[in-house]
Amino acid sequence: MSPSIGSAPRGPARHVGRPGPPRDPAKGRLLRLYAVLLGRFGPQHWWPGRTPYEISVGAVLTQHTAWVNAARAIATLRARRLLAPERVAALPEAKLARLIRPAGTYRLKARRLLALTRWLLDRHGGRFDGMRKMDLPALRSSLRAIPGLGPETADAILLYAVGRPVFVADAYARRVLARHRLISPHATYEEARAWLEAHLPSDPALFNEFHALLVAVGKSYCRTAPRCEACPLRRDLRGHRPAP
Repeated sequence: MSPSIGSAPRGPARHVGRPGPPRDPAKGRLLRLYAVLLGRFGPQHWWPGRTPYEISVGAVLTQHTAWVNAARAIATLRARRLLAPERVAALPEAKLARLIRPAGTYRLKARRLLALTRWLLDRHGGRFDGMRKMDLPALRSSLRAIPGLGPETADAILLYAVGRPVFVADAYARRVLARHRLISPHATYEEARAWLEAHLPSDPALFNEFHALLVAVGKSYCRTAPRCEACPLRRDLRGHRPAP
């Protein structure tokens, strides 16, 4: 017997509402990479520092050197109770340079550290609290205008000292992502940062840990000569060789 007019047709119901948002395959891959790295390396506890100012000092001192060298310079400043903006700003540049000598290029870094410290005192009263609610592009632009603060250093301060959702797309991150064909091997720092921020949830805690984990896998496996056989991310390559 055929169904009467107005009765519901037999068979599975069909959803006729609005379609959901388009899927983001890049987001899915990134979050899977993050989960694998977190499982292999565990939380990295970045950035080491007792105060936002100390973290900012570390971001400047670790430029073009290993963290162990920057940490020695920070320890010297801490031992002399100098890790406060007002105290650093009061130091003659030559004396500050001598104190941070273990960090390398100490004269240049002393000038950069003093410039950052004076910016912090003049614009923000030596405090970081107000930066957490400022317009992010304007704050980033202001930091970038400090002599010697490139995008990576500025973003490290924004992420680790201020807690803003800015991804530090350093050389390790770009190398890993390029070898997995997620970004171009020729992507600039700004292009990689913008891509990551577009495809990840805007979460400072996630950006913090993911950046640190990419550094960890970059140092251990994704080196200049990659060690893919033992890399925890090898399955993401799906049997292919890493991009050159």
